[in-house]
Amino acid sequence: MLRQHPRYVQTSLRVLDLLCLAVAFPAARSVLAASRAEALDPASSQVVPLLALTLLGWVGAAAAFHVYDKYRTQPIMTELGRMVRSLFATAMLTMAGAALAWRLDVLRPLLVLHFALGLTLLVASRLLLRGVASSLRRRGYNFRRFAVVGSGALAQEVARTLALHPEWGCSLTGVILEHRDAESATLPVLGHLDEIGAVLERHVLDQVIFALPSSQLPMAEEAARTCQLQGVAVMICLDLLHGGIGQMALTRMDGVPAITFSTVPSDAMALAVKRAFDVLVSATVLLLLAPLLIGVAAAIRLESPGPVLFRQRRVGLHGREFSLLKFRSMCLDAEAKLAELRASNEMSGPVFKMTNDPRVTRVGHFIRRTSLDELPQFLNVLSGEMSVVGPRPPIPAEVRQYERWQRRRLSVRPGITCTWQVSGRNDIDFEHWMKLDLEYIDNWSLARDLQICMKTIPAVLLARGAR
Repeated sequence: MLRQHPRYVQTSLRVLDLLCLAVAFPAARSVLAASRAEALDPASSQVVPLLALTLLGWVGAAAAFHVYDKYRTQPIMTELGRMVRSLFATAMLTMAGAALAWRLDVLRPLLVLHFALGLTLLVASRLLLRGVASSLRRRGYNFRRFAVVGSGALAQEVARTLALHPEWGCSLTGVILEHRDAESATLPVLGHLDEIGAVLERHVLDQVIFALPSSQLPMAEEAARTCQLQGVAVMICLDLLHGGIGQMALTRMDGVPAITFSTVPSDAMALAVKRAFDVLVSATVLLLLAPLLIGVAAAIRLESPGPVLFRQRRVGLHGREFSLLKFRSMCLDAEAKLAELRASNEMSGPVFKMTNDPRVTRVGHFIRRTSLDELPQFLNVLSGEMSVVGPRPPIPAEVRQYERWQRRRLSVRPGITCTWQVSGRNDIDFEHWMKLDLEYIDNWSLARDLQICMKTIPAVLLARGAR
């Protein structure tokens, strides 16, 4: 039954997870009562709505983070990571609801304990189920029978992959050759593509995997329709951009199936949290540091005439240009003098950096060493042109000199701080800088953004790499 109806398994997992979260609430209240913290135990009139909000939040977050997708072939750490992110989003929603409707200081101990117990139960239940399912599949139970269509390298790779993961419960019955002249030396041949209907009648198959070169996919269309007509699931493996760095996702454009390859973070929920973090941090910094901003602006005007803010065209997301804001740290004709100083450039690549740049004013030296000149960029963050964390935005002239692989750093929103910023800044050569940015893009996570923010504080205080 389980191998024939995977949706039953997914439904059962959803119910089990909701039970774990529901049980964690009274368990948390019992712990509070046992610790004689009755004053921190809220009334039932508050607990019931909070529990309902938590369960509804989990349903939405689990769907957004794809917790229940591909439960057979999904690695356990991937599944647990999605569960942790879903529970974190649910916790934020429940905390916000508690703060709006009741007193969060009274409810916080219960909620913290509840989500800690909930996480423990969720992880323990999933590890237990995974262990039991893996053990059963290794013994030959709960298997799904597969056939692979194809005889080339892609089909062989699919067969090897299934053989290497018996815990997936995928039994490879044999291969269906794409044409009469094809051969298979290692796997039993079930038949040929032009007789796939008869093959499905002769053999018990739960799914057919088409592993053909992209040039041969048109000939498989009718065979795939035959599988669907007979109620057998179809999987199509593609050799498009095989081994590339992009992540593939199947989407639809008004009903038309389309495959998307993306090399940038695409988790909608995580990106929404990142944007909320940007807005919150920027608004807080600008509000709390308003007196300091006014003082820096006054010092700049007292030393030299001209505008307090320096606006410079920079290149942002996917090549969009915008006006980056900084406190002016140079004389008014700094751009005109740049050509005269090109020979003194101390950085490799198209970036210009120079120790003791004669264009920098005395106040400018101070605000550069302390990174105070960067503070107006929080206005760029509020407007959506930048993020708190991301690759530093280059000027258009630098981008025109980029090698093709270096342009990928423009695929995410630029930031005020980044890996380069906390790794020595101007002490790092240009190519290493580019590689740091690409490594950040490939391994982006909310936790990493927070880590970079925490490292930025000592980097700024110690002025590491600042000029």
